[in-house]
Amino acid sequence: MIWEIWWAWVAAGIGLAILEVLAPGFVFLGFAVGAVVVGVLVALGLVLALAWSLVVFAVVSLMAWLALRQVFGIRKGQRTTFDRDINEE
Repeated sequence: MIWEIWWAWVAAGIGLAILEVLAPGFVFLGFAVGAVVVGVLVALGLVLALAWSLVVFAVVSLMAWLALRQVFGIRKGQRTTFDRDINEE
């Protein structure tokens, strides 16, 4: 099946990474990392059923998303402030 083909997972990961460029905010980048990791595992010979592939994908995606938010997210105590209102002009 398609989930047993390593390059399909890697291609999905690349597609999600491209989608992240179009919609920034670290929404799709964690999913991209998860898909590439599952693709690498399948390429190394680990044969997983669809359910286990999705579990690995979900767990790795969540861990990657949390790590990316820690590295690139808003720092503690950081706020966005506005000096003027664009509607006043």
